[in-house]
Amino acid sequence: MKAFGKILGLVLLGLLLIIVALGFALTHLFDPNDYKDEIRQLARDKAHVELTLNGDIGWSLFPWLGLELHEASIATLNNPKVPFADLQMLGLSVRVLPLLRREVQMSDVRVEGLNLTLSRDEKGHGNWEDIGKPLPAATPAPAEGAGTTPADAAAQASTDSASERPIKLDIDSLTVNNARVQYNDARSGQSFGAESIQLSTGAVHEGVNIPLKMTAFLSSGQPVIKARTELNGELRFDRRLKRYQFEDMKLSGEASGEPLQGKTMTFAAQGQLLVDLAANVAEWNGLKLSANQLRALGELNLRDLDKTPQLSGGLSIAQFDLRNFLDSIGHPLPVSADPSTLSKVELVTRLQGTPNSLALEDLAIKLDDSTFSGRLAVEDFAKQALRVQLKADKFDADRYLLAKSDAAKGAKAARQAEVQSKEAGALAGAGTTPLPDAPTQVAWSNDKLLPVDRLRKVDLQADLTFAQLTLDKLPIANAHLKAQGQGGLITLETLRGGLYNGDFESKGTLDVRPAVPQIGLNTRINRVPVEHFIKSETSTAPVKGLLTLNSDLTATGNSQKALVDTLNGNASFVINDGILVNANLEQQLCQAIATLNRKTLSGEPRGKDTPFQELKGSLVMRNGVASNPDLKARIPGLTVNGQGDLDLRVLGMDYRIGVIVEGDKRDMPDPACQVGERYVGLELPLRCRGPLELGAKACRLDKDGLGKVAAKLAGDKVSEKLSEKIDEKLGDKVSPELKDALKGLFKR
Repeated sequence: MKAFGKILGLVLLGLLLIIVALGFALTHLFDPNDYKDEIRQLARDKAHVELTLNGDIGWSLFPWLGLELHEASIATLNNPKVPFADLQMLGLSVRVLPLLRREVQMSDVRVEGLNLTLSRDEKGHGNWEDIGKPLPAATPAPAEGAGTTPADAAAQASTDSASERPIKLDIDSLTVNNARVQYNDARSGQSFGAESIQLSTGAVHEGVNIPLKMTAFLSSGQPVIKARTELNGELRFDRRLKRYQFEDMKLSGEASGEPLQGKTMTFAAQGQLLVDLAANVAEWNGLKLSANQLRALGELNLRDLDKTPQLSGGLSIAQFDLRNFLDSIGHPLPVSADPSTLSKVELVTRLQGTPNSLALEDLAIKLDDSTFSGRLAVEDFAKQALRVQLKADKFDADRYLLAKSDAAKGAKAARQAEVQSKEAGALAGAGTTPLPDAPTQVAWSNDKLLPVDRLRKVDLQADLTFAQLTLDKLPIANAHLKAQGQGGLITLETLRGGLYNGDFESKGTLDVRPAVPQIGLNTRINRVPVEHFIKSETSTAPVKGLLTLNSDLTATGNSQKALVDTLNGNASFVINDGILVNANLEQQLCQAIATLNRKTLSGEPRGKDTPFQELKGSLVMRNGVASNPDLKARIPGLTVNGQGDLDLRVLGMDYRIGVIVEGDKRDMPDPACQVGERYVGLELPLRCRGPLELGAKACRLDKDGLGKVAAKLAGDKVSEKLSEKIDEKLGDKVSPELKDALKGLFKR
């Protein structure tokens, strides 16, 4: 028995020596380079690819099946002269015996100089779709009555069963040096590339972590973008469970190109990635993102990967300077009225999305000194369908408006200088100075107001509320803005709120479909102090009081000046419990009475306000000029009627006003300003002309009209004397009716 064992051992040793000898003979006596043509034909027949071997083939047989290919390329049979892949060298070796158990045990795999070119033609067909496909050929139909034999069926079943068994991978390492991948799309003109790809891994075993490191230079053609990237982490996969993990993933690099306008963006991303194809879910946990000074944390989850993927998760962006960040990536914001805005921005939200939409739910934003909460969503990326539902504690919109251009500042300064010069003359005396000239300086800017091209594309539904909103320096309480827009037509459904213990509401439309934007606005203001609308930066408002206004206006253009120049519509207004500031209207009228009395006022002019109970009228707008045919005012002791124009283009006024006055009601009236019976019911004329900011300070006696009044008074005086003579001469000799008739003959 011992001898038999010894003999068996010698036999096995002999067989092993024979196998080794055969392997040595095959590898040294058999040269695969002599069979390149046969190898190419096998590639055509079995793999259905065109294999070109320009370099040498090196190989070994046992115990490692080793292979080295040099300067090889692969093309599809449909386009054999244009390879989609080529390489300088591929080196690998596989243990022979484990292959019989469908186990792949490989040593180091090295790939040098791989070039992979993928392209899609104008019909949308990709060259990779033909890989492994035979050329179209007529396939002979099976003979009639022919069928699959039981032996064939069993062999096919055995082959299928064997192919379903997964191959067990065991690779010591994988190294790829200087690889390149290029993709071109003829239909869209897009191109993407990855160059200088360096990839190295640790031991590749299924179910265990595989250290991985890769660097590459990425690029795109439209727009031109270039990026340097580095990827590190540990890859783990289980093909049976269809589960893939990338743990401790870290991606970093920097990018530049056309979208960044010559600037460079440094970026980084890290976290734990999981793809479970059996459950059709993907996760990115422990997400950390950075781009220049922006920092974000969060998590992302995808489900229904086999259908329409659904995104959920959360995102938190730490406080950062948005203005500086956008400038650092080549997208600087226009200068705003307050350059310090957007310097403190932070965000927390819950994400919901699909491949064509994204919603920021439970959104909380801190923007400088304001806090917003609500929802922000793009319901359709292709249509730019924006949906906004936000609530804010306070927001000063004036700080975020565009800063005025130098031209606008210069025009404003010129007009202020003009107003100040006219105001100085108006205050020189109580109506004794000449009537101010009408202003000539334009009051409005030519700066562009609206981003028309963007508005034409927008699909908008916005619902905003503010506990406190500042707009055009007006503090609006409990403001509510609701608007929608689509196809270039934007509708302001409402903008309302409380204002200085009053309230207001506006509705309107903005149509940017035509070449020149068209605006329609309907406004209602209820008992809001008017001085807040008409005060200037250099002087107090000329009028105070509670304004109630209704207007329906239209305009065209994309600047303040264009809109005012084309302003048309109607309005009505009432100002209650008001004051004409620094305008002693009583003194003006005393001057008129003194003139009629042919006397001179003895008192000094007094800078006294003129209170009024009501000031009302209607306006008809025509191309920036408002006609006011029915101005009426109720002032204690006075009745005022007037008509005139407001030139909104230069904020000027030109009015003719008639005042019925009772006279000087002071305890010690000026003797020259005493009203006799002949002045009762007499209408005294005033002319008001000049900058609108001057208000009643720009009013003077209308000398032409006053001459007519004097002539009328003289005629009335003659008539009065004749009446006295008639009474004296006729006495009781005639009836009263006849005497009245005779007196009427002499009255004008």
